[in-house]
Amino acid sequence: MRLAGNQTEGAGPQNARFVGLIVSVATLGGFLFGFDSGVINGTVDGLQAAFDSTSIGTGFNVASMLLGCAVGAFVAGRLSDIIGRRAVLIIAAVLFIVSAWGSGIANDATIFVIARVIGGLAVGAASVIAPAYISEVAPAERRGRLSSIQQVMIIVGLTAAFLSNYVLAQFAGGSQAEFWGGYETWRWMFWAELIPAAAFFFLLFFIPESPRYMVAKGRDAEAQTLLSKLLGKSAAKLKLAEIKESMTGDHQPRLGDLISTETSKVRKIVWVGIGLATFQQFVGINIVFYYGAVLWQAVGFSENDALKINVLSGALSIGAVFFAIACIDRIGRKPLLFWGSLLMASALSVMVFAFASGSLIDGELALSDGAGLAALIAANVYVVAFNFSWGPVMWVMLGEMFPNKIRGSGLAVSGFAQWTANFMIIMSFPWLLANVGLPITYGFYAAAAVVSALFVAKMVTETAGRELESMTG
Repeated sequence: MRLAGNQTEGAGPQNARFVGLIVSVATLGGFLFGFDSGVINGTVDGLQAAFDSTSIGTGFNVASMLLGCAVGAFVAGRLSDIIGRRAVLIIAAVLFIVSAWGSGIANDATIFVIARVIGGLAVGAASVIAPAYISEVAPAERRGRLSSIQQVMIIVGLTAAFLSNYVLAQFAGGSQAEFWGGYETWRWMFWAELIPAAAFFFLLFFIPESPRYMVAKGRDAEAQTLLSKLLGKSAAKLKLAEIKESMTGDHQPRLGDLISTETSKVRKIVWVGIGLATFQQFVGINIVFYYGAVLWQAVGFSENDALKINVLSGALSIGAVFFAIACIDRIGRKPLLFWGSLLMASALSVMVFAFASGSLIDGELALSDGAGLAALIAANVYVVAFNFSWGPVMWVMLGEMFPNKIRGSGLAVSGFAQWTANFMIIMSFPWLLANVGLPITYGFYAAAAVVSALFVAKMVTETAGRELESMTG
């Protein structure tokens, strides 16, 4: 099974372009995932003023989306086995549109939370289905690179949100200032998402359903036609037979398949998926993305400088993911995860020492110039480490590591675990910042990074270069 450069009969540049079209459209879900997650970063002050929130209330307003993410990931994984991968992404696109409009127009915290939960359903669905869909149409030798584009688009989306927030705040004079139509700027920050969300919805109608879903539903002729376009005619016949063999059973895919019939216990691969999903959040990455502006203001940077730092972090993240794309199919998933964990642990430890060296002035943490610079450099090293390792690789592995029969269910459970852990970390940060301080908070993230390295070394099996039909549970 080869595309341009290593071709089987009938495969060629046209097939590569077709795969490229599919990946380009599917990863718009990643862009919206990133934009919807990052747009909240520059709106925290506006939300707190508009809804008169306490620190815990602000934490819930920010983290409310993650409740929807957990449910969205779980439901989408199972729903994709019933109505298809593309159909779930179309539903997600509609939810992105509804959430963007509702978040901006909300006049009280309840309406805002509802809109953010709706957005969370969309983000949760896109987060698990887009990489799985890409894995199911991509050739094995390029699957890691193509699936990693999802993470590039997540970071591009985050960076676009940061940049959009910064530009809007600059023009208006701050996130709370009135802008077009007499609406506060923070509302326009949410409404900016309507443009990419509408484009995603429209373009999804130009890509096909996953061939593996077609086989699961008995649509072998359609799957054969699509596989021929993806792989070439001769390779398509062999691949169709392999997919059918991997899908054999007396029932359609269901959640109960996650229990081994031999041991009557949850399959080991499911626990690995849950572990990967959970550790990706316990290392604290989304504190930087969701609360970056608040964090840097807490250590002495102005709002304007904090927004600039967010844009810098986003740009570095994109470069790091491109490094992962270049390496993931050559050196494998497991080494990237392991060394990424160790580098994150080191960077987080530097941040802990920098924060611990500060002093409280009028209730605010103040750092020396040297400590502030060390924290800033370490934070960006940490972001780079995450984005050449756990950022893209975790999603790649979740999309490919499960056998065909349990992929939808495995994604449902792992995605639910990932977004639940995300909610716990994000919801707890404002309280931890106010009550125990940054050193202890970041010490926990550093410890989690160390444990994640041990988890990878002991539990994770390499998947690079393997066909999806060879994955076992």
